[in-house]
Amino acid sequence: MNLFELIFGRPEDKSKSVAKDRLKLVLMHDRADIPAPMLEQMRQEIIAVIAKYVEINEAELKVDLERADTTVALVANIPIRRVRS
Repeated sequence: MNLFELIFGRPEDKSKSVAKDRLKLVLMHDRADIPAPMLEQMRQEIIAVIAKYVEINEAELKVDLERADTTVALVANIPIRRVRS
């Protein structure tokens, strides 16, 4: 290991990271009892509503389910490029 890796850690493999995120999402779907097609429909509807007011970067958009204790939260990270006039 070189000094750079010791300080900042090893860069994580992109495909490993994507697979890990997908697995987390599948597990959350199971725990929240929200079918994947329904979550995707919710995602598309959220995008449609928000896109009326702001221009968003859909490539970097993330919609996830997060679990804390006995609750499940829908968390959306939506990068905004600009506000529509």
